[in-house]
Amino acid sequence: MNFQDKVAIVTGASSGIGRATAELLAAKGASVVLAARRADDLADLVAVIEKAGGKASAIQTDVSRADDVERMVAHSIEVYGRLDIAVNNAGTEGVLQPITEIADKDWDQAINTNLRGCFLCIKHEARAMLAAGNGGSIVNVGSVNSFLGFPGGTSYVASKHGQIGLTTSASAELAPQGIRVNIVCPGIIKTPMHARGRAALGDDVYDNMLASQVHLQRAGEPGELARTIAFLCSDDASYITGATLTPDGGYTLTM
Repeated sequence: MNFQDKVAIVTGASSGIGRATAELLAAKGASVVLAARRADDLADLVAVIEKAGGKASAIQTDVSRADDVERMVAHSIEVYGRLDIAVNNAGTEGVLQPITEIADKDWDQAINTNLRGCFLCIKHEARAMLAAGNGGSIVNVGSVNSFLGFPGGTSYVASKHGQIGLTTSASAELAPQGIRVNIVCPGIIKTPMHARGRAALGDDVYDNMLASQVHLQRAGEPGELARTIAFLCSDDASYITGATLTPDGGYTLTM
């Protein structure tokens, strides 16, 4: 996978899968626009990438805000002159509550970040790619909960299910113009979000779930997801669009 002379945007780049993906794309030659809400963490990642010999620029972004997303894409064009790759990874687990108890604002927060945010990113990223006329690759980051529900996860699950429909529709529209759109739906990965899940469930319950429901009997590493995403971004995946890849260690096969 060679991304020399390519420009990529990675949202949710401040930690977890987004950070690992940004570091990998930069290591493979891409100039990377790092987007997230936590400006200090983005500045730290820019320093890490530049120290390793890569190119990166940060822009504080809330993907649920249309003006932020538009500014993020404009930043890519202003700094690097183009946009070839977009990884729409920003997301939140929201507030986990019974459907009869969840507040409207908590529903809106999950939907606005995970689904509206993904829509806004595709909209503005695709505009830039279409204007340049060079095609491109967009990878959305969903979850195994893009097809599996769980008690208390109404807003999160609904937002993640919606991302699959968004991905397949965007692919149908954009692929004839050379822009591939795919989605990766990871399982249990060692990220801050899943650390919060472990804390909520307790170590015994969490470890038993890994042993009994994940074929590989372990959580995945962010770097493993980064390599899957980078593959979809690359020319090696030139005939893959509208696809759902599920790097979950076999978790969904036990459901």
